[in-house]
Amino acid sequence: MLLALPAVLFALITWQVVADGPLVRLDERLSRVLVQPDRFSELLADLGNVQVAVPLLVLVTGYTAWRARGAGTDRWWLPGAAAVVLMALVPVLVVPLKELTDRPGTPVVPPAVGYYPSGHTATAAVAYGCATLLLLPRLNGPYVRRALLAVCLALNLGVGFGLVRRGYHWPLDVVASWCLCTVMISGYVLYVSRSSRRTFAGTPSSRTGPS
Repeated sequence: MLLALPAVLFALITWQVVADGPLVRLDERLSRVLVQPDRFSELLADLGNVQVAVPLLVLVTGYTAWRARGAGTDRWWLPGAAAVVLMALVPVLVVPLKELTDRPGTPVVPPAVGYYPSGHTATAAVAYGCATLLLLPRLNGPYVRRALLAVCLALNLGVGFGLVRRGYHWPLDVVASWCLCTVMISGYVLYVSRSSRRTFAGTPSSRTGPS
């Protein structure tokens, strides 16, 4: 369901954007209601900048890899490396979609095209989402883990709200990116989980002596 439902929703939204369907007209009316540019919404939108989100992911990747290596974990580098690869895939997927859909921006921004889907939303979702997934196994206690998940959710909602409120993106641009990134992160989780199971079922870690 984590793969199928958001994938279908993303395909539906993309079809509506390309065909200029009724969902797009509803999206434009909603945008006119929500847009009210201010400094706070601009700051929230900036949390989706590559210069903000990617360095945080790199720091978390380095920290968790160092902790895993110190604990003698087999293939300690895999989750972090997979997260970095996933981050690199964001522009590979988003840029062609922008060119394909050729959607114009809101009336608030200068005349241009290529606003669908939102790259800032995708950057934030993958960077903050993967950073959270890397940190969760290192945290003790359910309340701490829930707090981290809440922070991740708040960051991504804040970025989406800021982009729409500031007028940088239509609401559907943001929702579509969330759908796309849900598929990407779900695939990441499945890949890392299956790789870990294969490791546990195979040869013991080279750091572990014979029992």
